[in-house]
Amino acid sequence: MGTSQPDTSTTAQAVFERAPQQLYVGGRWVDAERGATFDVVDPSTGEALCAVADASPADGRAALEAAAAAQASFAATSSRERADTLMRAFDLLHDRIDDLALLMTLEMGKPLAEAHGEIAYAAEFLRHFAGEAVRIDGGYQAAPAGGARFLVAKQPVGPCLLITPWNFPMAMATRKIGPAIAAGCTSVVKPAQQTPLSTLAFVDILREAGLPAGAVNVVTTADATGVMEPLIRSGLARKLSFTGSTKVGRILLEQCADKVLRTSMELGGNAPFIVFEDADLDEAVDGAIAAKMRNMGEACTAANRIYVHQEIIEEFGDRLTEKMSALPVGRGVDDGVRVGPLIDEAARRKVSELVADAVQQGARVLTGGVTPTGQGYFYPPTVLTDVPRSARMADEEIFGPVAPLTPFKDETEVVAAANDTEFGLVSYVYTNDLRRALRVAEAIETGMVGLNQGVVSNPAAPFGGVKQSGLGREGGPTGIEEFLETKYIGIALA
Repeated sequence: MGTSQPDTSTTAQAVFERAPQQLYVGGRWVDAERGATFDVVDPSTGEALCAVADASPADGRAALEAAAAAQASFAATSSRERADTLMRAFDLLHDRIDDLALLMTLEMGKPLAEAHGEIAYAAEFLRHFAGEAVRIDGGYQAAPAGGARFLVAKQPVGPCLLITPWNFPMAMATRKIGPAIAAGCTSVVKPAQQTPLSTLAFVDILREAGLPAGAVNVVTTADATGVMEPLIRSGLARKLSFTGSTKVGRILLEQCADKVLRTSMELGGNAPFIVFEDADLDEAVDGAIAAKMRNMGEACTAANRIYVHQEIIEEFGDRLTEKMSALPVGRGVDDGVRVGPLIDEAARRKVSELVADAVQQGARVLTGGVTPTGQGYFYPPTVLTDVPRSARMADEEIFGPVAPLTPFKDETEVVAAANDTEFGLVSYVYTNDLRRALRVAEAIETGMVGLNQGVVSNPAAPFGGVKQSGLGREGGPTGIEEFLETKYIGIALA
């Protein structure tokens, strides 16, 4: 297949026929207990695409037992062998990028161009961690008092539970599975109920790439709590990596405390996007669209609070409105579409409620703001201005295509406003003053900062937040450390 627009009436059917829809346990595709299934829904129509296996707690236990049984042998494989497996999977992702992008667009809603971009981004995690696999190091040191030596070794944490979200179903899978494989950890992956197909397709690629049986197992389920909590409390798993809401993350941390599981948590965001009076307005507007509209705004990194200096907020609002209102909305598989549907009706209802709340408190609608009728869970690109800091959207993730503008007077005021949140994932700052850029970047309480850029995600950089936006980092040179334990070996010479 080429990258031209596919005939979805025929291509989609072929893609679904090839896509796995069962559980993957111990190197085999198997049905769920009692043959239970749940529907995967196309958010652009609200109609079922297919049915996938609905795992029970017993199915989850079987998957974790398979991971535990395979741990010792998988940890003993050479780092080069694990790296080669990841690179074979990297090549296969690119070979099948068209089919995988179409599958993602149908189950998640994002436009095909974005889906292609996500597959390429997802593949980069495999290439990055293939390199990290062969660079796992340790240390050798003479004891300060003499007479002994210290050896420091890095070893796999052990069987891992990996829970991925629906908004980036392929990239979040490779961002967790890639370093787990590189470190020599086996895993059980639970993808989101809304978007299981991308993860299942990726794991089938790993199988084809030669990953040993039991090294990665997948359970799809409509009962995440019922299936995953027993696994967390089982004592068989040694780590949990989760991407999702802070609310759910808190619950999982409490569950992990029972067996003292090591955790990585990539949780919610409330990203401030700050535009100072000296910023290049064209760059700032383009950056705001990139930071706001990636994935229809359904991203933890999305610009959630856009602070614009009072001297330029009117012009910035006019330029942003012109570009946002011109973005074509429709099914992700259609030509030219830039904005697809939200993931489900609950998500759209929340966005609508947040906009209504802001307007009630004095915000003005520059474009959009009205929920359309008809099929699918669409919401128009929306720009609000004069959004008060008392509005709900100042504290809650919008997770939709809504850009709220709030004026500010000076640097001290806007930094204080940006930090006035329990979250601290990412922030964006637009200014041409180098000293100011460094002052604000250091003062702002987030794990990542985009200076004059609206996208910060990169497989080679450490991704993660502070405060209630999470624990640990994914990607970059530190990403593999999340899956390694440090062992100290003391050696007496006398």
